[in-house]
Amino acid sequence: MEKHLVLVGGGHAHMVMLSNLHTFIDKGHTVTVIGPSDHHYYSGMGPGMLGRTYSPAEIRFATRQVVEKKGGTFILGKAVSVDPEKKAVTLESGECIPYDVVSFNAGSYVPRLNLAGTVRNVYAVKPIERLMQAQEKILELVANRKITIGILGGGPSAAEIAGNLWQLTLNAGKNKPAIKIFAGKSFMARFPEKVRSKVAASLTRRGIEILTNGYAQAVENRRIILETGEEFSLDVIFLAMGVTPNAIFRHSNLATGPDGGLLVNEFLQSTEHADIFGGGDCIYFQKHPLDKVGVYAVRQNPVLYHNVMARLEGQELQPFNPGGGYLLIFNLGGGKGLLRKKWITVGGRMAFIIKDYIDRKFMRKFQALED
Repeated sequence: MEKHLVLVGGGHAHMVMLSNLHTFIDKGHTVTVIGPSDHHYYSGMGPGMLGRTYSPAEIRFATRQVVEKKGGTFILGKAVSVDPEKKAVTLESGECIPYDVVSFNAGSYVPRLNLAGTVRNVYAVKPIERLMQAQEKILELVANRKITIGILGGGPSAAEIAGNLWQLTLNAGKNKPAIKIFAGKSFMARFPEKVRSKVAASLTRRGIEILTNGYAQAVENRRIILETGEEFSLDVIFLAMGVTPNAIFRHSNLATGPDGGLLVNEFLQSTEHADIFGGGDCIYFQKHPLDKVGVYAVRQNPVLYHNVMARLEGQELQPFNPGGGYLLIFNLGGGKGLLRKKWITVGGRMAFIIKDYIDRKFMRKFQALED
């Protein structure tokens, strides 16, 4: 019997599903993919794009093109809620899309600290399109004068943005900007001392200042105010304080984890509704929380594909095994990186070369579907 599969988002956890979209259609099902852009940008290469190691075209996947080529329907829009009783996804436009089975790979966002609409030159690190806008603005500013750039956040995202801003403005001459990381009370706090010290040393050697004297209390036009009362004048501000799962599930009163992600069981299936699945940053794995890293979305790919198909076809579901440790690599700009796997920590050029190879290989695999 023909059923309607709806995929919300075309991110990492849906890549295998998208590459095999024709298999659903061959079995008589219809498929609709909802996305906020015709392309999906790989966030792991976003800082490198900011630093101009990569062009925007090198880090994106043509979601609409692939979906339509394989016989599905692509809807440009943003999903804002889901009604599991009516079995429908509501878009920001007000349009309702009915489903038999729905899978969410709706990603995450960086909280904007309730900023006033009048605050300018403030850029969250997600969505990646904002980094493109920031790159253009910074190059425009440094062409005329020396500026100060502030980055709010004390984790890997802040470190990668800082290092790649340094790379972006390397040839700005006398207008090379001052770059400051406002890391709260500590920098790279969840990592071992060896990782923290190597990342900090790599950045500070290039003149990037890391401040750990308090959290930002307010962000205003061209300045931030710390909880200590200290004020800093800034021309451009980046928000890199960590990500929060898409708000769809909270707005829909679905069961969520403590971070607001869709609460899923071992089958990547909603703990409340058997026809709702999800993967990537927007879920909370019931067995134990998973780090917000792309490796888990990649590992979820085949399981999500199998289980969505199984649900449509009335077959047995397959449990997801998160696996053991994973390779973590940061792009610190200037052709430098830091690699960590279990007890091994390697910094410098080799770490970046490994990351660059892995990222480019990943993108080539799925960009090949566009041909």
